Amino acid sequence: MPDALLGLELVDIQNRIGSVLPGYRASQLYTAIYKQRLRSVDEISTLQRNVRAELASQFEVGWPELQQRFDSTDGTRRYLLRLSDGKTVEAVFMPDGARNTICVSTQVGCPVDCKFCLTALMGLERNLTAGEVIGQILYVLEDNDLTGGVQRVNIVFMGMGEPLLNLPNVLKATRILADPNGVGLSPRRITLSTSGIIPRIAELGEARVRPKLAISLNASSDAARRELMPITRKYSLAELLGACRRYPLRPWEKLTFEYVLLRGVNDTDLDARRVVRLLANLNCIVNLIALNPGPGIPFETPDPARVSSFQSIIQKSMPCFVRKPRGRDVYAACGQLKRVSQKEIEQFPILAEP
Repeated sequence: MPDALLGLELVDIQNRIGSVLPGYRASQLYTAIYKQRLRSVDEISTLQRNVRAELASQFEVGWPELQQRFDSTDGTRRYLLRLSDGKTVEAVFMPDGARNTICVSTQVGCPVDCKFCLTALMGLERNLTAGEVIGQILYVLEDNDLTGGVQRVNIVFMGMGEPLLNLPNVLKATRILADPNGVGLSPRRITLSTSGIIPRIAELGEARVRPKLAISLNASSDAARRELMPITRKYSLAELLGACRRYPLRPWEKLTFEYVLLRGVNDTDLDARRVVRLLANLNCIVNLIALNPGPGIPFETPDPARVSSFQSIIQKSMPCFVRKPRGRDVYAACGQLKRVSQKEIEQFPILAEP
Protein backbone atom coordinates (compact mmCIF):
# COMPACT_ATOMS: atom_id res chain seq x y z
CA MET A 1 0.00 0.00 0.00
CA PRO A 2 1.40 3.45 -0.90
CA ASP A 3 2.43 5.72 1.97
CA ALA A 4 0.11 8.62 2.85
CA LEU A 5 1.28 12.18 2.20
CA LEU A 6 -1.44 13.71 4.35
CA GLY A 7 0.00 14.49 7.76
CA LEU A 8 3.52 15.19 6.50
CA GLU A 9 5.05 18.59 7.18
CA LEU A 10 7.15 20.31 4.53
CA VAL A 11 10.43 18.98 5.94
CA ASP A 12 8.95 15.47 6.00
CA ILE A 13 8.02 15.74 2.33
CA GLN A 14 11.48 17.03 1.47
CA ASN A 15 13.02 14.02 3.18
CA ARG A 16 10.58 11.50 1.70
CA ILE A 17 10.67 12.52 -1.97
CA GLY A 18 14.37 13.16 -2.28
CA SER A 19 14.82 10.02 -4.36
CA VAL A 20 11.97 10.94 -6.69
CA LEU A 21 11.97 14.74 -7.04
CA PRO A 22 14.40 17.61 -6.53
CA GLY A 23 13.89 19.30 -3.17
CA TYR A 24 12.31 22.48 -4.55
CA ARG A 25 9.30 20.42 -5.69
CA ALA A 26 8.39 19.61 -2.09
CA SER A 27 6.73 22.98 -1.53
CA GLN A 28 4.58 22.43 -4.65
CA LEU A 29 3.48 19.09 -3.28
CA TYR A 30 2.80 20.58 0.16
CA THR A 31 0.68 23.34 -1.38
CA ALA A 32 -1.25 20.87 -3.53
CA ILE A 33 -2.08 18.66 -0.55
CA TYR A 34 -3.10 21.31 2.00
CA LYS A 35 -3.84 24.58 0.24
CA GLN A 36 -5.41 23.20 -2.95
CA ARG A 37 -6.70 20.11 -1.09
CA LEU A 38 -6.18 17.75 -4.00
CA ARG A 39 -7.19 14.17 -3.26
CA SER A 40 -4.87 12.40 -5.69
CA VAL A 41 -1.27 12.74 -6.78
CA ASP A 42 -2.55 12.47 -10.36
CA GLU A 43 -4.37 15.81 -9.89
CA ILE A 44 -1.17 17.79 -9.18
CA SER A 45 -0.84 19.56 -12.52
CA THR A 46 2.30 21.49 -11.50
CA LEU A 47 4.20 18.22 -11.79
CA GLN A 48 5.01 16.51 -15.09
CA ARG A 49 2.95 13.44 -15.97
CA ASN A 50 5.85 11.00 -15.64
CA VAL A 51 6.78 12.50 -12.25
CA ARG A 52 3.17 12.18 -11.05
CA ALA A 53 3.18 8.55 -12.13
CA GLU A 54 6.41 7.88 -10.23
CA LEU A 55 5.05 9.59 -7.10
CA ALA A 56 1.73 7.76 -7.35
CA SER A 57 3.56 4.44 -7.33
CA GLN A 58 4.96 5.25 -3.89
CA PHE A 59 2.50 7.67 -2.30
CA GLU A 60 -1.18 8.49 -1.98
CA VAL A 61 -2.67 11.65 -0.49
CA GLY A 62 -4.63 9.63 2.05
CA TRP A 63 -8.08 11.18 2.44
CA PRO A 64 -10.65 9.16 4.39
CA GLU A 65 -13.67 7.70 2.60
CA LEU A 66 -17.26 8.47 3.50
CA GLN A 67 -19.11 5.49 4.91
CA GLN A 68 -22.24 7.41 5.90
CA ARG A 69 -23.46 10.96 6.56
CA PHE A 70 -26.26 11.80 8.97
CA ASP A 71 -28.06 15.16 8.57
CA SER A 72 -29.78 16.74 11.58
CA THR A 73 -32.89 18.89 11.39
CA ASP A 74 -30.81 21.77 12.81
CA GLY A 75 -28.23 21.66 9.99
CA THR A 76 -25.60 19.67 11.86
CA ARG A 77 -23.93 16.84 9.96
CA ARG A 78 -22.33 13.73 11.46
CA TYR A 79 -19.77 11.97 9.28
CA LEU A 80 -18.75 8.34 9.66
CA LEU A 81 -15.40 8.19 7.87
CA ARG A 82 -13.49 5.05 6.93
CA LEU A 83 -9.71 4.99 7.31
CA SER A 84 -7.19 3.06 5.21
CA ASP A 85 -7.22 0.05 7.57
CA GLY A 86 -11.02 -0.14 7.53
CA LYS A 87 -11.54 1.39 10.98
CA THR A 88 -14.02 4.26 11.23
CA VAL A 89 -14.16 7.55 13.14
CA GLU A 90 -16.65 10.38 13.34
CA ALA A 91 -16.46 14.09 12.64
CA VAL A 92 -19.24 16.66 13.08
CA PHE A 93 -19.99 19.83 11.13
CA MET A 94 -21.96 22.56 12.93
CA PRO A 95 -22.95 25.61 10.86
CA ASP A 96 -23.89 28.79 12.71
CA GLY A 97 -24.43 31.71 10.38
CA ALA A 98 -21.10 32.90 9.03
CA ARG A 99 -19.23 30.82 11.60
CA ASN A 100 -18.71 27.08 11.19
CA THR A 101 -17.32 24.53 13.65
CA ILE A 102 -15.82 21.13 12.89
CA CYS A 103 -15.48 18.64 15.72
CA VAL A 104 -12.87 15.96 14.98
CA SER A 105 -11.70 12.71 16.54
CA THR A 106 -8.13 12.02 17.68
CA GLN A 107 -8.51 8.32 18.51
CA VAL A 108 -10.64 5.41 17.33
CA GLY A 109 -12.77 5.04 20.43
CA CYS A 110 -11.65 6.39 23.80
CA PRO A 111 -9.91 4.98 26.91
CA VAL A 112 -11.19 7.54 29.42
CA ASP A 113 -14.46 5.77 30.35
CA CYS A 114 -16.53 8.82 31.34
CA LYS A 115 -19.82 7.39 32.60
CA PHE A 116 -22.01 9.94 30.76
CA CYS A 117 -20.41 9.51 27.32
CA LEU A 118 -21.41 7.05 24.60
CA THR A 119 -17.91 7.02 23.10
CA ALA A 120 -16.61 5.49 26.34
CA LEU A 121 -18.65 2.37 25.65
CA MET A 122 -16.40 1.63 22.65
CA GLY A 123 -13.10 1.45 24.52
CA LEU A 124 -9.91 2.40 22.70
CA GLU A 125 -8.98 0.82 19.37
CA ARG A 126 -5.98 2.96 18.36
CA ASN A 127 -4.56 6.46 18.00
CA LEU A 128 -5.08 8.42 14.80
CA THR A 129 -2.16 9.70 12.75
CA ALA A 130 -1.77 13.41 12.13
CA GLY A 131 -2.93 12.79 8.57
CA GLU A 132 -6.07 10.99 9.73
CA VAL A 133 -6.91 13.95 11.98
CA ILE A 134 -6.37 16.46 9.16
CA GLY A 135 -8.22 14.23 6.69
CA GLN A 136 -11.43 14.57 8.66
CA ILE A 137 -11.21 18.35 8.47
CA LEU A 138 -10.41 18.48 4.75
CA TYR A 139 -13.27 16.12 3.96
CA VAL A 140 -15.80 18.18 5.92
CA LEU A 141 -14.55 21.46 4.45
CA GLU A 142 -14.97 20.15 0.91
CA ASP A 143 -18.34 18.48 1.53
CA ASN A 144 -19.73 21.78 2.82
CA ASP A 145 -18.24 23.94 0.06
CA LEU A 146 -15.79 25.63 2.42
CA THR A 147 -12.99 25.32 -0.10
CA GLY A 148 -12.05 29.00 -0.08
CA GLY A 149 -11.05 31.01 2.98
CA VAL A 150 -11.16 29.26 6.34
CA GLN A 151 -10.91 32.38 8.50
CA ARG A 152 -14.29 31.72 10.14
CA VAL A 153 -13.87 27.99 10.71
CA ASN A 154 -13.39 26.68 14.26
CA ILE A 155 -11.77 23.30 14.91
CA VAL A 156 -12.36 21.42 18.15
CA PHE A 157 -10.53 18.24 19.13
CA MET A 158 -13.57 17.01 21.06
CA GLY A 159 -14.76 14.05 19.04
CA MET A 160 -13.80 10.45 19.77
CA GLY A 161 -10.78 10.07 22.01
CA GLU A 162 -8.63 11.88 24.57
CA PRO A 163 -6.39 14.25 22.57
CA LEU A 164 -3.66 14.48 25.19
CA LEU A 165 -3.13 10.72 24.98
CA ASN A 166 -2.24 11.22 21.30
CA LEU A 167 -0.47 14.54 21.77
CA PRO A 168 2.42 14.22 19.26
CA ASN A 169 0.03 13.56 16.39
CA VAL A 170 -2.42 16.23 17.57
CA LEU A 171 0.35 18.84 17.76
CA LYS A 172 1.68 17.85 14.34
CA ALA A 173 -1.80 18.16 12.88
CA THR A 174 -2.18 21.57 14.57
CA ARG A 175 1.05 22.86 13.05
CA ILE A 176 -0.12 21.93 9.57
CA LEU A 177 -3.63 23.29 10.15
CA ALA A 178 -2.26 26.62 11.45
CA ASP A 179 0.46 26.99 8.82
CA PRO A 180 -0.45 29.84 6.41
CA ASN A 181 1.15 27.75 3.66
CA GLY A 182 -0.72 24.67 4.86
CA VAL A 183 -4.45 24.56 5.63
CA GLY A 184 -4.29 28.15 6.87
CA LEU A 185 -6.50 28.11 9.97
CA SER A 186 -6.02 30.56 12.82
CA PRO A 187 -4.57 28.96 15.99
CA ARG A 188 -7.07 31.11 17.89
CA ARG A 189 -9.82 28.98 16.36
CA ILE A 190 -8.40 25.57 17.29
CA THR A 191 -9.34 24.07 20.67
CA LEU A 192 -8.34 20.86 22.42
CA SER A 193 -10.60 19.34 25.08
CA THR A 194 -9.13 17.03 27.72
CA SER A 195 -10.30 15.08 30.73
CA GLY A 196 -7.22 16.38 32.54
CA ILE A 197 -4.03 14.37 31.87
CA ILE A 198 -1.79 16.58 34.01
CA PRO A 199 1.70 15.74 32.64
CA ARG A 200 0.44 16.21 29.09
CA ILE A 201 -1.11 19.58 29.98
CA ALA A 202 2.36 20.80 30.86
CA GLU A 203 3.75 19.33 27.63
CA LEU A 204 1.02 21.04 25.61
CA GLY A 205 1.92 24.37 27.19
CA GLU A 206 5.52 24.04 25.98
CA ALA A 207 4.51 23.65 22.31
CA ARG A 208 5.30 26.60 20.05
CA VAL A 209 2.12 26.07 18.00
CA ARG A 210 -0.74 24.67 20.01
CA PRO A 211 -4.53 24.69 20.32
CA LYS A 212 -6.41 26.50 23.05
CA LEU A 213 -7.03 24.37 26.13
CA ALA A 214 -10.42 23.23 27.42
CA ILE A 215 -10.75 21.10 30.57
CA SER A 216 -13.68 18.75 31.19
CA LEU A 217 -14.47 19.44 34.84
CA ASN A 218 -17.91 17.84 35.27
CA ALA A 219 -17.91 17.72 39.07
CA SER A 220 -17.32 20.02 42.02
CA SER A 221 -15.59 17.49 44.31
CA ASP A 222 -12.96 14.79 44.00
CA ALA A 223 -15.37 12.06 45.07
CA ALA A 224 -17.97 12.96 42.44
CA ARG A 225 -15.38 13.41 39.70
CA ARG A 226 -13.82 10.00 40.38
CA GLU A 227 -17.22 8.36 40.02
CA LEU A 228 -18.03 10.14 36.76
CA MET A 229 -14.54 10.06 35.22
CA PRO A 230 -12.63 7.02 36.57
CA ILE A 231 -9.40 7.82 34.72
CA THR A 232 -9.09 10.97 36.83
CA ARG A 233 -8.56 8.96 40.02
CA LYS A 234 -4.86 9.40 39.36
CA TYR A 235 -5.09 13.19 39.59
CA SER A 236 -6.91 15.19 42.26
CA LEU A 237 -8.81 18.38 41.53
CA ALA A 238 -6.15 20.32 43.45
CA GLU A 239 -3.44 18.89 41.19
CA LEU A 240 -5.50 19.56 38.07
CA LEU A 241 -6.24 23.15 39.00
CA GLY A 242 -2.60 23.65 39.98
CA ALA A 243 -1.60 22.57 36.47
CA CYS A 244 -4.15 25.01 35.07
CA ARG A 245 -2.71 27.86 37.13
CA ARG A 246 0.78 27.06 35.86
CA TYR A 247 -0.37 26.81 32.24
CA PRO A 248 1.24 29.56 30.10
CA LEU A 249 -1.74 31.35 28.59
CA ARG A 250 -1.06 33.56 25.60
CA PRO A 251 -2.07 37.25 25.94
CA TRP A 252 -5.34 36.70 24.03
CA GLU A 253 -6.20 33.36 25.62
CA LYS A 254 -8.48 32.08 28.39
CA LEU A 255 -8.87 28.58 29.77
CA THR A 256 -12.23 26.94 29.13
CA PHE A 257 -13.84 24.63 31.66
CA GLU A 258 -16.60 22.34 30.43
CA TYR A 259 -19.21 20.98 32.79
CA VAL A 260 -21.75 18.34 31.76
CA LEU A 261 -24.86 18.71 33.94
CA LEU A 262 -26.49 15.48 35.11
CA ARG A 263 -29.89 15.64 36.77
CA GLY A 264 -29.65 15.15 40.53
CA VAL A 265 -25.95 14.25 40.37
CA ASN A 266 -23.82 17.37 39.86
CA ASP A 267 -26.34 20.13 39.07
CA THR A 268 -27.22 21.62 42.46
CA ASP A 269 -26.70 25.22 43.52
CA LEU A 270 -24.14 23.91 46.01
CA ASP A 271 -22.22 22.34 43.12
CA ALA A 272 -22.28 25.66 41.29
CA ARG A 273 -20.91 27.53 44.31
CA ARG A 274 -18.14 24.95 44.70
CA VAL A 275 -17.23 25.36 41.02
CA VAL A 276 -16.87 29.10 41.60
CA ARG A 277 -14.50 28.46 44.52
CA LEU A 278 -12.48 25.92 42.53
CA LEU A 279 -11.96 28.27 39.58
CA ALA A 280 -11.34 31.44 41.60
CA ASN A 281 -8.44 33.56 40.30
CA LEU A 282 -8.20 31.62 37.04
CA ASN A 283 -8.47 33.47 33.74
CA CYS A 284 -11.26 31.31 32.39
CA ILE A 285 -14.76 30.83 31.06
CA VAL A 286 -17.21 28.02 31.85
CA ASN A 287 -19.29 26.16 29.28
CA LEU A 288 -22.27 24.24 30.64
CA ILE A 289 -23.58 21.24 28.70
CA ALA A 290 -26.90 19.70 29.65
CA LEU A 291 -26.44 15.96 29.22
CA ASN A 292 -26.98 14.67 25.70
CA PRO A 293 -28.68 11.32 26.35
CA GLY A 294 -28.21 7.96 24.68
CA PRO A 295 -28.85 4.24 25.17
CA GLY A 296 -26.67 2.80 27.93
CA ILE A 297 -26.14 6.14 29.68
CA PRO A 298 -27.49 5.90 33.28
CA PHE A 299 -28.15 9.63 33.72
CA GLU A 300 -30.85 12.13 32.79
CA THR A 301 -30.82 15.64 31.34
CA PRO A 302 -31.63 18.36 33.90
CA ASP A 303 -34.58 20.71 33.40
CA PRO A 304 -33.80 24.03 31.68
CA ALA A 305 -34.66 25.91 34.90
CA ARG A 306 -32.01 23.94 36.80
CA VAL A 307 -29.44 24.72 34.10
CA SER A 308 -30.33 28.43 34.27
CA SER A 309 -30.00 28.48 38.06
CA PHE A 310 -26.59 26.82 37.86
CA GLN A 311 -25.46 29.31 35.22
CA SER A 312 -26.69 32.35 37.13
CA ILE A 313 -24.59 31.44 40.18
CA ILE A 314 -21.39 31.04 38.17
CA GLN A 315 -22.04 34.14 36.07
CA LYS A 316 -21.72 36.32 39.14
CA SER A 317 -18.03 35.44 39.30
CA MET A 318 -16.90 34.55 35.76
CA PRO A 319 -18.23 34.25 32.20
CA CYS A 320 -20.50 31.23 31.90
CA PHE A 321 -22.35 30.01 28.82
CA VAL A 322 -24.78 27.20 28.10
CA ARG A 323 -23.75 25.27 25.02
CA LYS A 324 -26.70 24.77 22.73
CA PRO A 325 -27.14 21.10 21.80
CA ARG A 326 -26.46 20.47 18.11
CA GLY A 327 -27.36 17.34 16.16
CA ARG A 328 -28.92 15.40 19.03
CA ASP A 329 -31.41 13.71 16.71
CA VAL A 330 -28.60 12.08 14.69
CA TYR A 331 -26.32 11.37 17.68
CA ALA A 332 -23.90 14.14 16.73
CA ALA A 333 -23.99 16.13 19.98
CA CYS A 334 -21.25 16.24 22.62
CA GLY A 335 -20.83 12.81 24.22
CA GLN A 336 -22.93 10.98 21.65
CA LEU A 337 -20.31 9.81 19.13
CA LYS A 338 -20.45 6.01 19.01
CA ARG A 339 -20.91 5.19 15.32
CA VAL A 340 -24.67 4.96 15.87
CA SER A 341 -26.41 3.58 12.78
CA GLN A 342 -29.62 4.80 11.17
CA LYS A 343 -31.39 1.72 12.52
CA GLU A 344 -30.27 2.57 16.06
CA ILE A 345 -31.38 6.19 15.61
CA GLU A 346 -34.83 4.94 14.68
CA GLN A 347 -34.83 2.51 17.60
CA PHE A 348 -33.69 5.13 20.15
CA PRO A 349 -34.97 8.48 18.79
CA ILE A 350 -33.82 11.68 20.51
CA LEU A 351 -35.24 15.14 19.85
CA ALA A 352 -32.90 17.73 18.38
CA GLU A 353 -33.77 20.18 21.18
CA PRO A 354 -34.19 19.36 24.88
